[in-house]
Amino acid sequence: MQLQANLITPESFRPFGQVIQASVDGKTFDREDAQLHLQNGIPRFYIMRLQHRGRTFHKITRHQQCTQCLGALEGREWLIAVAPPSEAAAPAIADLTAFRIPGNCFIKLDLGTWHAGPYFDSDVVDFYNLELSDTNLVDHDTCDLKSTYGTEFEII
Repeated sequence: MQLQANLITPESFRPFGQVIQASVDGKTFDREDAQLHLQNGIPRFYIMRLQHRGRTFHKITRHQQCTQCLGALEGREWLIAVAPPSEAAAPAIADLTAFRIPGNCFIKLDLGTWHAGPYFDSDVVDFYNLELSDTNLVDHDTCDLKSTYGTEFEII
């Protein structure tokens, strides 16, 4: 199945998290800033190097103990597929949405937001990643969409 990636906006991404854009220095904290949930462990901020990922996927993941922030370095555009948080063991196919994210902003995924990506066409892209130090060990709930629904997805 193909998912059409639309350019991300704060409004269109609201069911999944926040778009974090540049603000003037000295601006006080408000609801436009990333509303982080990192109190369940030691925050980890690192640069994640990803090799050519293409645009197809059949696995989707969620983190229910922390928010996660992602952004590409060097102004690189990238793609992500998301579905809103749910109690179910798999997101509904109808809820899958894809976004094209320009390199001048970050995203913050809300608690439990299903996500597949980052995806991109380049050979290598480095990403800033903010999550907990053990997120990938203890808070990594993955659904195989191919096993669950018998389908793969391609972001176009």
